[in-house]
Amino acid sequence: MNVCKEDNVLEELLRLLKLEKIEENIFRGQSQDLGFGSVFGGQVLGQALSAAYQTIQSDRKAHSLHAYFLRMGDANKPIIYDVDCIRDGKSFTTRRVVAIQKGRAIFNMSASFQIDEPGFDHQDKAPEITGPEGIESELELAMAVADKIPKSIREKILCKKPIEFRPVNPIDPFSPEKREPFGYTWFKAIDKMPDDFRVHQYMLAYASDFGLVATSLYPHGHSYWERDMQVASLDHALWFHRDFRMDEWLLYVMKSPNAYKAKGLNNGKIFTKEGKLVASVSQEGLIRNHAMRKRLV
Repeated sequence: MNVCKEDNVLEELLRLLKLEKIEENIFRGQSQDLGFGSVFGGQVLGQALSAAYQTIQSDRKAHSLHAYFLRMGDANKPIIYDVDCIRDGKSFTTRRVVAIQKGRAIFNMSASFQIDEPGFDHQDKAPEITGPEGIESELELAMAVADKIPKSIREKILCKKPIEFRPVNPIDPFSPEKREPFGYTWFKAIDKMPDDFRVHQYMLAYASDFGLVATSLYPHGHSYWERDMQVASLDHALWFHRDFRMDEWLLYVMKSPNAYKAKGLNNGKIFTKEGKLVASVSQEGLIRNHAMRKRLV
């Protein structure tokens, strides 16, 4: 499935994440090819959360998920999601989801859901970052280096996207410079979305995988576009704190505190434009440099 060929790319993404029920607690999702042949990790995150939501009571919201990417997914084949209903308690519900392709698990996730209840309230303060107005989108930045993008994937990169990303401190992926491991990106859906908190949550899960692992490459002056680099998400944790809308601007604050042994750790915080902390993210990614490995042989 190529979302770029659709007139309404947001509507197509919403359909992609909604899933088809094929048996009790078993769902099927189609795949999209973003240009790299393998399934984008955020797609599996969003679909897995969507599958879990279809098995729980309507009064519960996801508050956390913890996932592992086990194998590379094939973007040309659908994915089966098998939901294990581990626990249904008075306040919390727990689900385990396994994503399957070609008879093998490619991903697993545990997610926890909670009823709304009163409690204490504090949060980190949002950084003072330039607002999204007037900042070039990732698509506009990509257009400026279109001649450097491989022809085989150029059409899929240079097309309308369902979520607009506006990096505050962008890098040139074809000529990266060393910098501190911090990233700031504004993002939102390109059109109004349904008034269903579940949809906004699994759309945020989808979006939270964009750009995060690349932050761990900033101090080293490398990019995932380099021929010798192998970059992939290994695991992903996401905590939902407060209500939000994906069709309103959100700020993704990213930081990489550590890189070692071909892995980079990345943390993220997601704020509304008004400074409300709505989600926290942690992810470890593979940042393997094959040229370094060759020199050790």
